[in-house]
Amino acid sequence: MKKIGLILVFSILTMGVSVAQCAMCKGAVQTNMSTGRNVIGNGINEGIAYLFAFPYLIVGIIGYLWYRTSKKNLEQRLAVQARVREAMK
Repeated sequence: MKKIGLILVFSILTMGVSVAQCAMCKGAVQTNMSTGRNVIGNGINEGIAYLFAFPYLIVGIIGYLWYRTSKKNLEQRLAVQARVREAMK
């Protein structure tokens, strides 16, 4: 329960940082448009790809760690059950 609470607090605290990126992109586009340059998308596309990739990367890492932990717990439970069966014989 504490882990969920910590994740919730961390998510709320970092929400402002993720929203600020949108303002940065908007500012970059407006600056390029005001100077008359038509190469708006050079840096913006890289920023969008960066913002797009990391949530999936984080979810993948959490999923892998969850899988690894549950697999390890299953192996431990099976080992305990085997020892109990051996002791009952």
